[in-house]
Amino acid sequence: MLARQEMGQQPTSRIRALAEADVPAVARLFQQILRKTREPATPALEAYMAQLFLHGPERDPEINSHVHLGDDDAVNGFIGVLPMPMTVGGRAVRGALCGTLMVENHAADPFAGARLMRAFLAGPQDISLTETANDISTTMWRKLRGTVLPDHSLEWLRVIRPAGFVTAAAASAIGPMRIFAPLARPVDALIRRRGSSWAHLAAEIPEGTLATAEAGDDETADLFIKLTEHFAARPAWRRESLARMLAESKSKANYGEMVRHKVVARDGRPIGLFLYYGDPGRIGRVVQVLFQPGQAGAVIDSMLAQAARRGMVALRGRTLPALLEAMLGRRCMFLHASSSIVHSRDPALLEPFMAGKAFFNGFAGESWSRLIGDRFDERVGARS
Repeated sequence: MLARQEMGQQPTSRIRALAEADVPAVARLFQQILRKTREPATPALEAYMAQLFLHGPERDPEINSHVHLGDDDAVNGFIGVLPMPMTVGGRAVRGALCGTLMVENHAADPFAGARLMRAFLAGPQDISLTETANDISTTMWRKLRGTVLPDHSLEWLRVIRPAGFVTAAAASAIGPMRIFAPLARPVDALIRRRGSSWAHLAAEIPEGTLATAEAGDDETADLFIKLTEHFAARPAWRRESLARMLAESKSKANYGEMVRHKVVARDGRPIGLFLYYGDPGRIGRVVQVLFQPGQAGAVIDSMLAQAARRGMVALRGRTLPALLEAMLGRRCMFLHASSSIVHSRDPALLEPFMAGKAFFNGFAGESWSRLIGDRFDERVGARS
């Protein structure tokens, strides 16, 4: 995530580590800048931000989020940092993920964002990452010698029911358009009967598609660890940290119901896992696709077949290199919305990322967090 601007230095401002007392001000900035609302931050949002950035699942007392203070010592900027221990080429390293970056009234101090970024990159971590850099922050990363990862930075979209997709896309911009959703179903049925092949997956299960089944919390944690072992660079999740992330990922009220299925080979072995959010008749948001080497295509096909059965009109998600290769020829469309970037002073740590051998994005990022896709009204906050 991001918010304002750019490079330089001003003697009247300063940066320090986030403290508990700063959280209400940071939550206010989050509401105003990233959620673009004047509604005050709820206690539920404040509590979650404190939990995430001060007591996160991989808390490291030396790797901190930072606030930017103006002339009056009031908080007017923030960079959210999540420690992420990693294994790179068999070596244990300290990783840190840059997520939320926001600055209030950048015209008064146009270089506050750059100072926050420099403070983050000057930390003790061996490798620094982000998966949500927009154009402004990407420019800052590049000036500070960050490496953009093109094959991790694309959004993919796979249409399943064309008429339903057009209606759902229109409704996301103009809510009342949702009343036309029932009319899309017979149109898609007609398309299916006539055998239209472009951007459409038949409701029937394609021949050879592997079975899927819901995955419980413990099995999901096992699969996350097992199915990422072949990557040269990957998170070094502790079991309790991964369990906490999986629990938090269940709540994304703005996206819809969570669907979390394993993909099972014909001999009963799980060879993949996918996790997406969405309700029937809507566009599903895929947060993670895992697979054994060489099985990415089979997992994608099974995910699309399951989504078609469930009544989804499309799926969208983020690429990684092996997934991108498997999607070619499967009628996916691609666009760029934000960039995944890596920074390290050690070239050996960068090599797996540049060679497409790193597991990064999704749970190896910030997409599991409730800050992306959840509401924080009192009802939701009380439930969590």
